[in-house]
Amino acid sequence: MKTLTLAFVHGYSVTNLDTYGEMPLRLMQEAGTYGFQLKIEHIFLGRYISFNDEVRLEDIARALEQAVQEQLAPALASGERFVCITHSTGGPVVRTWWNDYYKDQKQLCPMSHLIMLAPANYGSALAQLGKSRLSRIKSWFDGVEPGQRVLNWLELGSTEAWKLNKDWILNGEKHIGPKGIFPFSLIGQDIDRKLYDHLNSYTGELGSDGVVRVAAANQNGRYVKLTQETPKLVGGKWQAANLEISEFKEAPQTPFRVMTYKSHSGDTMGIMRSALKDTKDQKSTETVQAIFRCIGVGTVADYKKLTGEFATETTDVQQKGLVEVDKRIFGKKYFIHDRYSMILFRLVDSEGHLVSDFDLILTGENHDPNGLPAGFFADRQCNQINKSTVTYFFDYDVLHGRRAMTVNGHKLDELKGISKLGLIIRPRPEDGFIRYLPCEIEASKELFEKALQPNSTTMIEICLQRVVSNEVFRFEKVKNTEGVQNLNFKKVAPGNGIVK
Repeated sequence: MKTLTLAFVHGYSVTNLDTYGEMPLRLMQEAGTYGFQLKIEHIFLGRYISFNDEVRLEDIARALEQAVQEQLAPALASGERFVCITHSTGGPVVRTWWNDYYKDQKQLCPMSHLIMLAPANYGSALAQLGKSRLSRIKSWFDGVEPGQRVLNWLELGSTEAWKLNKDWILNGEKHIGPKGIFPFSLIGQDIDRKLYDHLNSYTGELGSDGVVRVAAANQNGRYVKLTQETPKLVGGKWQAANLEISEFKEAPQTPFRVMTYKSHSGDTMGIMRSALKDTKDQKSTETVQAIFRCIGVGTVADYKKLTGEFATETTDVQQKGLVEVDKRIFGKKYFIHDRYSMILFRLVDSEGHLVSDFDLILTGENHDPNGLPAGFFADRQCNQINKSTVTYFFDYDVLHGRRAMTVNGHKLDELKGISKLGLIIRPRPEDGFIRYLPCEIEASKELFEKALQPNSTTMIEICLQRVVSNEVFRFEKVKNTEGVQNLNFKKVAPGNGIVK
């Protein structure tokens, strides 16, 4: 049997190692069944401080590297590497650690497999609620004030998360393999109604596990860059009306699995904490089996095979769980678990400056804002620190369409959906010495398919032309020194000329 060393890394604002529940013991009990030898001394339960306001995610990653070198690496046999299992914010913590210390591949990373349970890879919609409101939500926190710096990273559209995920989308493929790492993501899409907070609807948000959106956990994201055309003078006015797709890249295919009847936290449904050490306990068998299937990957071929298997199984889980029937005293309530998509829009200009004042309008068929189907829109958040980034959350099945069907005795009507998506951007300032011009990209099938995929996130970076008035700098010709004394440009207007 192959000796296996496991390291667990917990989620956000945790103050007690019982957050792992009996999952480590359950894995130890079943390791032999999957051909692994796992002794108690080969399990490392990580702990880190996330509830202090001064601690940043990169600080945690820095401390993690020292802990690995001083505590974990000496316990590894020659040539052995460890498997890391994370929960929630633990995923971004370990990804940041790997990105900061091992991405350049100058030395072999001591971690071979990263198995993330409900990872907040693109953040969480809950993070924007603020410390005072979040500290009482039982499904995420443990009775302490959350740390603001970590919370800033977790807010949807944060600069740090954008950088980490964009880099993975563009460059991650070359890092997957036996000499690199094998990452995996597992998440549930059910809500533990006992943990629902009626003042914070995000804890019951469809398309999520009550804390993290399915789309935000999935590493199979996309990056799209839209670039505004060069301004041209038309009828005496400068125009740059067209946006075009100038870059498109998909992340390397990563095994991603939606688990049956699992939520983010809690003893009953939590993807980590609900597992019992008793192997006869069936409620977490699917999760345990998925973890060992991830650990069993040893080659790129294995990895690709598991990616396909997980995709098929996820489709099956989501089809079977499409209609949730919540039986209550006064009847039944139905919840429709459609598949959702998330888009992060980020506006910058041609000089690399962030653009934070703009209107963004989506269009559907015939490039019409009214051509979008009713009920497609779930949520919108503008990042409070980085206001150039806004996150949209969509019901993918409403947008894409779905045939009529009956599930669990509940009839679902046909959703016709649309096949085209477009954008209209109205940036500000619209006039002055520095200004921007409105632009749009015509609704098309190409943009729809590049921007919207079920259970995943797309990062769309929109690059606007920075229009600079040529009056910002001019040489004035004077005949004598007396003319200089009379020259005053305090009231110079921007005019219509621009720097080309």
